[in-house]
Amino acid sequence: MNRTDRLYALVEELRAVAPRPRSARRLAEQFEVSTRTIERDLSALQQAGVPIWAEPGRTGGYCIDTSHTLAPLALTVDEALTVTIALGMLSTSPFHTAATSARRKVVAVMDQSTLHETAELASRIHLLDDGPVPDAPPELAGALRSGNVLRIAYRDRGGADTRRDVEPLGYVGKGRDWYLIGWCRLRDGIRAFRGDRVISADATGERAPRRSLRAEDLDIAYGTLRSVSTG
Repeated sequence: MNRTDRLYALVEELRAVAPRPRSARRLAEQFEVSTRTIERDLSALQQAGVPIWAEPGRTGGYCIDTSHTLAPLALTVDEALTVTIALGMLSTSPFHTAATSARRKVVAVMDQSTLHETAELASRIHLLDDGPVPDAPPELAGALRSGNVLRIAYRDRGGADTRRDVEPLGYVGKGRDWYLIGWCRLRDGIRAFRGDRVISADATGERAPRRSLRAEDLDIAYGTLRSVSTG
């Protein structure tokens, strides 16, 4: 059994016996590896975000929260490379911090052979841009999920600064530029705010009213919108 399969099996074993704990010694015997190997595997799963914790005491061991777990990913080299490229392309987006964290979690559940081959291939792939992009305020990344009205300071292309209350509706990415799409209360309409022109953003704590957003509402003069889907 390779490491990726063992990580998957460890999660499934802990899920099967939950909420009872399993000792590292018993898991090591079951998977025919050393206790130290099991402890390294469990540490990798914890670092990847799997909710595993140790119960102390003579009858203790490792437990898992079955309501918040997914099995670790078993990726082929091509799949791992694709994920690496996709996450790397988000480095200039409002989601760059989450993308970096996600990449670490993917690496944590890859076996060493796949990881080594993926890293070697990824070293040959480069992204060409026009230089560094100023970081957007971190509040932009969670704006859609939180549903809070944002109070932003925004600098337009002419250099004029305004303060606006914005109801987040979505995001549009074009090359290295990312835009927050929102209902602007100052302009009483839908507007696009480029991330690197948002000087500051603060959640007001007010829940934004639910509004629909259609592609035609964006009034895009060129290019074709392509939806990002998990399906």
